[in-house]
Amino acid sequence: MVIDQTALDVARDRAPESEVLGHLHDDVTSALTNAGMLRRWVAAEYGGEAASVTSVLQTIEDAARADGAAGWCVMIANTTALTSHRIRADWADTIYNDPTACTGGFGMPAGTGKLVDGGLEVTGQWAWGSGTDHCTWIGGGIRVVDQSGESTVTADGAFAPFVFFEPADVELLDTWHVSGLKGTASTDYAVTKAFVPEGRWADLLSGSPVIDSPLGRFPFFGALGAGVAACLIGLGERAIEEIIALSKKRSTGSKKGLAERATLQADLAKAVANVRQARSYLHSTTDAIWERSESGAPVSDDDRVEIRLAATAAAHRSVEAVDLCYHAAGSSAVYTTSPLQRVFRDAHVAITHGMVAPRTMEPLGRYLFGLPTNTSQF
Repeated sequence: MVIDQTALDVARDRAPESEVLGHLHDDVTSALTNAGMLRRWVAAEYGGEAASVTSVLQTIEDAARADGAAGWCVMIANTTALTSHRIRADWADTIYNDPTACTGGFGMPAGTGKLVDGGLEVTGQWAWGSGTDHCTWIGGGIRVVDQSGESTVTADGAFAPFVFFEPADVELLDTWHVSGLKGTASTDYAVTKAFVPEGRWADLLSGSPVIDSPLGRFPFFGALGAGVAACLIGLGERAIEEIIALSKKRSTGSKKGLAERATLQADLAKAVANVRQARSYLHSTTDAIWERSESGAPVSDDDRVEIRLAATAAAHRSVEAVDLCYHAAGSSAVYTTSPLQRVFRDAHVAITHGMVAPRTMEPLGRYLFGLPTNTSQF
């Protein structure tokens, strides 16, 4: 896929408005949808591109460089689209076989689904509903329970599936009052006794996809972590772009531009090295695992650990790059008119995501020490 530069330009131009609105400007949503950037990981069986992991990471990076909120929404839409490989064929066709389809939602089991005739009755509230205001279907992770409230499984064996709701069944709550990624509309959302028909869910914890494809075999949580990291790489690139644009500015009382200051030269070099190292490690890892997925070889626990390690490391190196550029800009970066301060705020919200947060390193280190480790969410 050739990236639609027009869509990226729209995202960049409308970024200040998206932030004020608290969601992507309609022009941005339309541009991303028309460019196919929100469904690159949809299975080919339902009209999707089923693109390689690394190529979609590049799409996320490009979108985040234009606007962090747009990049985040591209990431959420594509990672959720991976469920097209893990949901029953009839429902996957209903949800995804539409060129304007866009899905999103929060995967952790914050809701409960009671077994009823023909499906599940779901009640719950989820945080981080990124882009839910422009989604055609909205998902949420649940815990399956029986009529007495005890944990059980669905007929197909899922105990914590990711279920899909029609937007009319979902209440979007006004909770997204935050410091960064304001334009993502990552508000809380809730459903009350929403009926989910049999099979309208994906089992993200199962190692057996419905469609035996490279994307189906690729670790879901690894792709999610890599997507978050890609968003941060794009923000790192934008920060570098902005500090270079400021390079001709003269500091107070100096005849030299910022670019001539040795400390800033060193900071720029460190920032560029950080972002390039982050991308190289992340892309080389995803490329290697993708090759194994294409060959049909099983993805090992070593692979799952490696991609999560690469994603977390890439995310943190990218935030370091943003910080270097932000502080190098001096007082000019504190103004809301500066894209650099928005990048700084976006990056520090993005790095709190559970797939790349600092605590991610603990189970990874445990595994690397050879200790017994639960790798189901790697």
